[in-house]
Amino acid sequence: MAWWLAKRSIDHVVLERGEVANSWRTERWDSLRLLTPNWQSRLPGYGYLGTDPDGFRTMPETIDFLERYAKVIAAPVRSHTNVTSVRSNASGYEIVTHDGSWQCEAVVIATGACNIPQVPALAQAVPAAITTLTPMQYRNPGQLEQSGVLVVGASATGAQIADEIHRSGRPVTLAVGEHVRVPRIYRGKDIQWWMDAIGLLDERYDEVDDLVRARNVPSLQLAGFSDRRTIDLNSLTAIGVKLVGRLAGIVDGRAQFSGSLRNMCALADLKMNRLLDAIDEWAGEHAIDGDVEPPHRFEPTTVEASPPLGLDLTRGQIKTIIWATGFRPDYSWLDVPVVDRKGFIRHDGGIVETPGMYLLGMPFLRRRKSSLIDGAGDDARDLSAHLLSYLSEQTVASRPVRRALSR
Repeated sequence: MAWWLAKRSIDHVVLERGEVANSWRTERWDSLRLLTPNWQSRLPGYGYLGTDPDGFRTMPETIDFLERYAKVIAAPVRSHTNVTSVRSNASGYEIVTHDGSWQCEAVVIATGACNIPQVPALAQAVPAAITTLTPMQYRNPGQLEQSGVLVVGASATGAQIADEIHRSGRPVTLAVGEHVRVPRIYRGKDIQWWMDAIGLLDERYDEVDDLVRARNVPSLQLAGFSDRRTIDLNSLTAIGVKLVGRLAGIVDGRAQFSGSLRNMCALADLKMNRLLDAIDEWAGEHAIDGDVEPPHRFEPTTVEASPPLGLDLTRGQIKTIIWATGFRPDYSWLDVPVVDRKGFIRHDGGIVETPGMYLLGMPFLRRRKSSLIDGAGDDARDLSAHLLSYLSEQTVASRPVRRALSR
């Protein structure tokens, strides 16, 4: 957004509670890599410059990439500036920080969707002897007891953490709910290459039938492993991970699992094959069938005949539970009445219902790729154009303010 605001000659400042890439520095586990290939980190005026475009960045490399971008575009970042309140007033917005206040005509909220781990209420019933962690607290298997681990949630985060912990010698049980299965490589190309090529990632928010549903689809079961291997439930059971259904409750120390595991897996397989069908159709229409490997399909997800419906957590076999159950944004500092009862900002493609306020970096904000690094630039281009139009319509008053403020 800072790049686009500068290009449109809009005076602005970026307020950051920590350092550039603060979340990547402080809220990620050690082995995490981006699940998008290096070539896909395309930002306005900047992109991947290395020799491994199909590789996946480690966390230190991701931090370095974002730091260098901020320097290259000379983004006016004020680091270690924690915003405690944003409120509207007669001239726009007042931004209160621990280091003073700012006045601006427009504000861009770019704090992301993953501020607070979304831990289910049933977690309160976990026996006291069991350690519970969120992905923000988990760093590596070494911090866990040498005993069984229950990972709750089988999207990208849960699948990756389950894989790592089980390979460390700690038996893992994975509670599986709704998930999105995709192969890492299909017909010799990365699945992200295919989704980019067929236009799926550029699908707009005003082109889908059920936007609420689209914005709440779980993350793809993908990982940025250096060997580009696929991570899915079959790969996890192949190394010994135990699958159970969605965690539905904990009563008297006994975990209760849904009996929907087989159906959830069948639905994920069905949706994956629909995506592969769309890829094959596009490849045929664009005459590239001869340039890539032939079409093929993957084995259905293997589920045992009668998956366990319960697990006694008091017997000592499980010593750790990791809640890979998603995240939610934190708008406790936002003193403008634009947050709905579920804790999300009401907006139309990032244009918040109160004039002069914008949202950036949320799932399917304006495009299916909005939550990816690769999607931020296109969304920022659109929203900065609207912001410029908004400022142009305002009565120009003589006051020493910043024209736009990006947090």
